[in-house]
Parts: sequence; structure tokens; C-alpha cells
Amino acid sequence: MPYELGRRGDIVAILWKDPLLSPPSPAANKILWVSRVPVTNAGLIIDARRMAGARPVGTVVRRTVTGGPGPSIINIPAAGCWRLSLRWSGHSDSLDVRYAPGPAAAAG
Repeated sequence: MPYELGRRGDIVAILWKDPLLSPPSPAANKILWVSRVPVTNAGLIIDARRMAGARPVGTVVRRTVTGGPGPSIINIPAAGCWRLSLRWSGHSDSLDVRYAPGPAAAAG
């Protein structure tokens, strides 16, 4: 199963497909978030920023996973490499995830 481990090693994103797609396919962009550290309150905040190499591009896109780390669908507005900065239960970590052009982008 494809996955991305956080830079600090405190969280892992298990990807139900690789790559994820933008726009998403009907099967959606499912990610299972698993925290290595204790989860004490609800909510996983994701600030996503597209990257061009080491340089951030565009604005930050925020997503929230109600209930904290666990199952989610994380759709992003454009294809590319996205750096996800994650905050939950007083912890933080980050990881990079690739989104490829989805079916609608390929057709257009």
C-alpha cells in the first residue's frame, strides 16, 4: 500500500491510490491518517501548498479532517507536488504528496 511518512515520523498518510488525482476521479482521493503520537482532541488541520522543487507556489489551501487522524478524502485544486503541513492534538508534522492530472483535466 503506498504511503507517505511525516518528516518528524509522527504521522503517516496511507494512500488508497497512487497518485492521487486533481480533479478527483469518482473513486475519490482517500487517505487514512495514522498518528504515532496520542490523539487527545478532535481535528486534523491540513495546510497544503503546491511546490515547484523547493519553492512554494500559489496560496495555502486548508482542509480539515473532523475527528482527527483517521479516514479522509483530501481533494486539492490542482495537480502537482503538494506540501501538507499537519496539526493535531498539539502535534505537528509535514509531508509531500503528489496529485496527478485527473480524468477531467486529461480530457480538457
